[in-house]
Amino acid sequence: MAIPSFVDRVTVHVTAGSGGNGCASVHREKFKPLGGPDGGNGGDGGSVILRVDPDVTTLVDYHRSSHRSATNGAQGKGDHQAGSNGADVVLGVPDGTVVSTPDGEVLVDLVGPGAEFVAAQGGKGGLGNAALASSSRKAPGFALLGEDGEERILVLELKVVADIGLVGFPSAGKSSLVASISRARPKIADYPFTTLIPNLGVVVAGDTTFTVADVPGLIEGASEGRGLGHDFLRHVERCAALVHVIDCATYEPNRDPLSDLDTIEAELSAHGGLEDRPRLVALNKIDVPDAREIADMVQAELAQRGLRVFPISTASHEGLEALKFAMADIVVRRRAEQEKPDTTRIVIRPQAQGGPEFKVKKLPEDGGWLVQGAKPERWVRQTDFANAEATGYLADRLNRLGVEEELLKLGANPGDAVVIGDGPNAIVFDFAPDVQAGAEILARRGEDHRLEEARPAAQRRREKDTEYHAFREGERAEDWSQYGENWDTDEVDLSPAEAKRAAEAAAKLARKEARERALQEELDQNG
Repeated sequence: MAIPSFVDRVTVHVTAGSGGNGCASVHREKFKPLGGPDGGNGGDGGSVILRVDPDVTTLVDYHRSSHRSATNGAQGKGDHQAGSNGADVVLGVPDGTVVSTPDGEVLVDLVGPGAEFVAAQGGKGGLGNAALASSSRKAPGFALLGEDGEERILVLELKVVADIGLVGFPSAGKSSLVASISRARPKIADYPFTTLIPNLGVVVAGDTTFTVADVPGLIEGASEGRGLGHDFLRHVERCAALVHVIDCATYEPNRDPLSDLDTIEAELSAHGGLEDRPRLVALNKIDVPDAREIADMVQAELAQRGLRVFPISTASHEGLEALKFAMADIVVRRRAEQEKPDTTRIVIRPQAQGGPEFKVKKLPEDGGWLVQGAKPERWVRQTDFANAEATGYLADRLNRLGVEEELLKLGANPGDAVVIGDGPNAIVFDFAPDVQAGAEILARRGEDHRLEEARPAAQRRREKDTEYHAFREGERAEDWSQYGENWDTDEVDLSPAEAKRAAEAAAKLARKEARERALQEELDQNG
């Protein structure tokens, strides 16, 4: 099957990158086995962004490849090294692209070069244990997991941004009119449904420049699926005015300018949303003698309907200038009424603000409880349940948020099942009020007493330092020859520099002791 060159409606699957996990690490180096937590944070996942690109005129690229993904964030590392962020994926779309959900909810209307929309938000990276450390949790033995990237199914629908829309039956001369008043060169032939895609042309009338788009031929019953025109009527929804191009030289039975106009208007009404647009009527092909007579006969009745009528010929260019300036006048008035949009701002989906951060409701089927809320559900996704300390940290966060208090208020009993979140990421646990998760840890959760308790080597060094100062101040009468004995063998965990200083101190004391003994012996001999 051939892939079309023009596509104005596609369904795309976008997946943002997941955030990297945080790192749980303790700084270690020689003679400093417990230097404190130094785990870095995980990187954020990349986002999928839709951006209006003036060089893109069709959605055919997403018809060929409908799945687009961003890269994941890298995991954090030790030594306070944060993981790198995932790269964003920017998808170029035509000006006038409407983004909606499969259910029909419109999320954003991208109009103007540079307009952006974050189609899928990348997941946040998890915090490392260095970021989780605090005065009460000095050595966390865990880190937070990165969040999954957003995954969505979106419908992209192109609505051509044109000032004037041309509507009419097949072969009425719409494409010929675009070619006659602009430099556009659409396909033109003498058989119905020659035009299969909307054609755009840029028209200059005096100081006004505007765009004109033709809609592939409408026929009676288009709103019920006949023909092609009703599928393309979305492309004139942004137009300031509609121009009925009526074929006055048709030889088909049961057709005349008035009935053609009524048929097209009925199809426009069935489409809806175009009732307030000004109408102009172009009676085409008046270069044919019979067609000129028909145009003269219907002008008065069309004028009685309040329509401005312009007999034209795309072959001889008769009447085209008047039609161009009439279209330009409508465009100028429309532009004056509308404020210039800020086309460079980034459009994001609105998020609910205010209100409680979570809600609790009773599950009727099993008597359990369901906890819903952005914060608790996000905390669940960030928790590594294989780590008891991380599980306890989650319990503390939920308790501070007030989840336990709310459950007790609603009548929850110990042992009741509590579910947090919906879908595959939901967790179920037994309600145990006032029981700290991870209580099997003898210290307070997240602390390591080894960082506060003096190690044996440090205790011995402090004792020997006290002993040294005691000797200096004469507080002890023991023989100084005992001071420093067996330091090299006992102090097995001394660094080379510390061992050298200890040996020098021992040698100095030994020399001092020898001098004092020699002096005492000399005094004894002379006494």
